[in-house]
Amino acid sequence: MPIRLLAKELYRLQQHVEKIQKELENAPLGQHERLQERLRSVRAERDYLRRLLDGQKDAPVRPRG
Repeated sequence: MPIRLLAKELYRLQQHVEKIQKELENAPLGQHERLQERLRSVRAERDYLRRLLDGQKDAPVRPRG
């Protein structure tokens, strides 16, 4: 996947994490567990994508041919 697309997806996931965090702050206690699970899941996806993007940025460019 091209770096530009990874970066866009990473940005989208970061925005999603922030949205869930705000929801969690304002949610009734009965919804906290569900929101915390969603937050864990989205954070894991975001962190994976960040590591993937960092790896692609650091990887040497291989000549084609």
